[in-house]
Amino acid sequence: MEYEAVIGLEIHAQLLTDSKAFCSCTTRFGNEPNTNTCPICQGMPGVLPVLNRKALEFTVRMALACNCEINEVSRFARKNYYYPDLPKNYQISQYELPVAEGGWVEVETDDGIRRIRLTRIHMEEDAGKLIHDDHKPVSYVDLNRTGVPLIEIVSEPEIRSPEEAAAYLRALRSILVYLQICDGNMEEGSFRCDANVSIRPVGETNLGVKTELKNMNSFRNVQRGLQYEIERQTALIQEGERITQETRLFDPTTGTTASMRSKEQAHDYRYFPDPDLLPLRVPPPLVERIRNALPELAAQKKERFIKQFGIPPYDSGVLTASRDMAAYFEETVRLFPNPKIVSNWIMTELMRELKGEESGISRCPVPPKELAELLNLIGDGTISGKIAKTVFEEMYATGRGARTIIEEKGLLQVSDTGELTEVIRKILDDNPGEVAKFLAGKTKVMGFFVGQVMKVTKGQGNPAVVNRLLTEELKFRSLDK
Repeated sequence: MEYEAVIGLEIHAQLLTDSKAFCSCTTRFGNEPNTNTCPICQGMPGVLPVLNRKALEFTVRMALACNCEINEVSRFARKNYYYPDLPKNYQISQYELPVAEGGWVEVETDDGIRRIRLTRIHMEEDAGKLIHDDHKPVSYVDLNRTGVPLIEIVSEPEIRSPEEAAAYLRALRSILVYLQICDGNMEEGSFRCDANVSIRPVGETNLGVKTELKNMNSFRNVQRGLQYEIERQTALIQEGERITQETRLFDPTTGTTASMRSKEQAHDYRYFPDPDLLPLRVPPPLVERIRNALPELAAQKKERFIKQFGIPPYDSGVLTASRDMAAYFEETVRLFPNPKIVSNWIMTELMRELKGEESGISRCPVPPKELAELLNLIGDGTISGKIAKTVFEEMYATGRGARTIIEEKGLLQVSDTGELTEVIRKILDDNPGEVAKFLAGKTKVMGFFVGQVMKVTKGQGNPAVVNRLLTEELKFRSLDK
């Protein structure tokens, strides 16, 4: 029997606020353990939480970007469970009345654009962190992250493959980063994914028994974890075994999952309205103000780049993958108005230096002005394209400008016709056999002559001038013959 996967993702995104969700403690990452704390986020008796307004506005911004309906009235709830890194023994979250419901995200798949529907987007606070000692049977508790504002984005269970799940994740991360409400860093835990996955016979409509996967801290690991779990569940059913509803941890070293605990149901958390927080009202004028301030998102920017700059869809998709990369491209094109050449240089030379990390563009030592200057120097014949690549590597490594490097290293392109003619005549005189082949109609020998000229001029001969002078000299020798 053939089976299909049914996948739903729960994404937790840490909001880029300066302070925590319900207190004024800093959210700065990397501080000494237990220094970003106060009586409120430590859960001391008698303290009262106060909602961070910026966190609410960021939540509404994301909900609008995902086409959600904003509930004018929502409510915070207490999610009750015991864990050492949760000092209050409950987590402030939302349950029956979230900030936003519905909505969708469009993702690119091999079969075209697919719309993945959302169930809800709600606010909650983060828990702390347990640090396990590798040498002693002890664990340490760091409460710095306790109370950091999160949004949880819950999809409908309609993702059908690990590849589609990764595409959905990338689309969500792109929206969050474009909105500048989350840095999308999976390694630091500011963008986290839990996956619910089950399988069922193809054509069946009822859902199978699901497992929840945790500890997947990269797009690749999400794909690997889901693929393993789908194969594991399929094998169990084919062997006549039952699937247990449970939470499983993914081990990136082995590429396998292992049982962690039985899967909790909503009633296990004993949700009830938080008595310390009033019902949350999001007035329509605030929603409209946030809607009107939404930036151009990646999907919109991609279509605009295709139409405005005439670049291929693939190029446009790469260049708009991050907001900073798109801005870098646009500024370079403004200074050097040849979009395709700029696109090619960014996607090859620049991205090779960035090692494929689009986010690194914000720390790129070669600003758009300097890249445009380099491209102008190629265009006006000051240097060749080959030399430009060497110059660019030096620019990236040192942060110095193209002109400075070219002058220091003596890399100016040779365009002097007298000097080049002398070089060409000597090469032709030294290679009579190759000249004879060319005159006999074997025009591919031209590449040999060009290569010899470039070798003598150390790559600094102007290719256009070299080709023109070679053609003229060979034509002259043909007539002379």
